Amino acid sequence: MNSITDLETLRYPVGKFQYSDKATAEDIVNWISNIENLPQQIATAIADFSEEQLETPYRPDGWTVRQVVHHLVDSHMNSYIRFKWTLTEDSPTIKAYDEALWAELNDGKNAPVELSVQLLKALHGRWVFMLKNLSEEDLEKYFIHPETGRELTLKLMVALYSWHSQHHLKHITALKERMGWG
Repeated sequence: MNSITDLETLRYPVGKFQYSDKATAEDIVNWISNIENLPQQIATAIADFSEEQLETPYRPDGWTVRQVVHHLVDSHMNSYIRFKWTLTEDSPTIKAYDEALWAELNDGKNAPVELSVQLLKALHGRWVFMLKNLSEEDLEKYFIHPETGRELTLKLMVALYSWHSQHHLKHITALKERMGWG
């Protein structure tokens, strides 16, 4: 492997997001399960991390483990709200945010990870309750992304956040394996 391939593997350890609108009911159940299991998987993955380990970037020029954990909450809170808008408004245009700038804020760089682990558990509890009760019609509802103008269905978003969950979990677990941490 060359350094570009290595960096790509570090950036996308579970591969880049792929989606087919031919998703089955079983796919949706599996995606929701990934979202449901993430908080405990994160808690387990970082359970014995020292402060120094939490400050380790998962790749060169990447976020630290601490920033990844806080990013998951930031991103998934935004997604949860977008689901609520989409279920209660007609094709809303959502608000975008700059995730890289959010990760650089004091709370993203320095807050105890336990705060985000607790928040992730509560947030995912509510979100998964919602997701498990969506109808096929609900899953076809969409919001509009202001930067691209794309219509993004809730079904696509369930798939995306299932991937997003596994993507960032693997950033942490792959780093842990590479470094020989527990």
